[in-house]
Amino acid sequence: MLLTSVQFNAVLDALEQILPFTAPADVCMSRLFREHKKLGARDRSIIAETVFGVLRALPKLKWIAGEYAGARLWLLAWHSAVEKRTLKELATFYREDQLELAKEWKAKNLADAPLAVRAGFPQWIVDALFAEGRSEAEVLELGLGLGQPAPLDLRANLLKTKRDALLEQLRAEHFQAEPTPYSPWGIRLGGKPALSRHPGFLGGLYEVQDEGSQLLTLLAGVRRGQMVTDFCAGAGGKTLALGAQMQSTGRLYAFDVSEKRLANLKPRLARSGLSNVQSQLIASENDQKIKRLAGKMDAVLVDAPCSGLGTLRRNPDLKYRQSLASVAELNAKQASILASAARLVKTGGRLVYATCSILEAENGVIVDTFLATHPEFERVDVRTLLAKEKIDLPLDGPDLRMTPVKHGTDGFYAAVLQRRTLAAVAEEVEAAQADTGADNEGQAEIAAAAAASES
Repeated sequence: MLLTSVQFNAVLDALEQILPFTAPADVCMSRLFREHKKLGARDRSIIAETVFGVLRALPKLKWIAGEYAGARLWLLAWHSAVEKRTLKELATFYREDQLELAKEWKAKNLADAPLAVRAGFPQWIVDALFAEGRSEAEVLELGLGLGQPAPLDLRANLLKTKRDALLEQLRAEHFQAEPTPYSPWGIRLGGKPALSRHPGFLGGLYEVQDEGSQLLTLLAGVRRGQMVTDFCAGAGGKTLALGAQMQSTGRLYAFDVSEKRLANLKPRLARSGLSNVQSQLIASENDQKIKRLAGKMDAVLVDAPCSGLGTLRRNPDLKYRQSLASVAELNAKQASILASAARLVKTGGRLVYATCSILEAENGVIVDTFLATHPEFERVDVRTLLAKEKIDLPLDGPDLRMTPVKHGTDGFYAAVLQRRTLAAVAEEVEAAQADTGADNEGQAEIAAAAAASES
């Protein structure tokens, strides 16, 4: 069904606010809905679906209608070339000359478009993926996967319920609910039901969380009674998952540099029933509060600030609000945060570095560079960890790399690192020296670096 006139005008209003890309799309949409209080729930759903559809398809719409055509003509291209609306339907909202354009655009063959257009990416992302060695087919597959709307995943709060019990309850309430294929706590809902006032949500029985994000917390391997840190906690989705795994025992620190994000954690904590979380505002990754906890953590999760390009199904505007320059700035921050967080990990403890990015510059490159200068840490194969949890997740290497195409999740990356003892580092240094005849001075520097990081 085509939009009503009220919905059409609201979509145009939203696009005019969002398309300069000076603020997140969801922030603009929230502001719009506050300004139009008479819009019902169905209206809001249709408006949001249309706006985000246009944002996902914007490279195609620009190729069809022109780089600077503007919101109304890009919306016309969406209706005519993507949704394939009839000219009779379009005549309600568009002038005669615009209907002539629509007739022309309907005949355009997307197969003739450049790869960036077909993949739905700005050119800079395609160039970055090519530089990593991705093939044209891989780029296209990834772009098409990230160009689809995301499903709605829940994480059952095991402090208050079991997944099977929650599934049964949701199905009794006529939700289309299925267990997620990989996460032992996950439930995937069909459609886009509103949950903010649902008794199960208000009662803390579940949280909305992508299945890939749930698996990141599972890799931390936390247990009852441990000391754990969520180093970049944000609004606390992963903090809550970690706390549930710990059965609300031990001590769980939630660090973040944003007071607003930590404030958003408070009502979620209240719903969850967790009592072991200590949220702490920090000035930076080198805050004195962090230094006091050096070497005391059984596990540290670093969900690093990143480009967010793995979440384009939910946040399609991010691909226009990021750039190679902004990613380079993030890389410096990511390396600094990982090095600082590593100081918290005790001998034998686990360090998980994670992002929701598809770019290797934010993922494996950061971890490999860290390991080259921190010999006291070693990489742990996540396939082994997942197998112990009886999770059969197809992966191509020792790190977690999830995509919507292969796994039905957002794009996620995680590497699991473990702090070794000084004795283990010394043995490796001696073995390397014996095998390669390396000079004593170079090996001494490695051993000194390991010792300094443990002190």
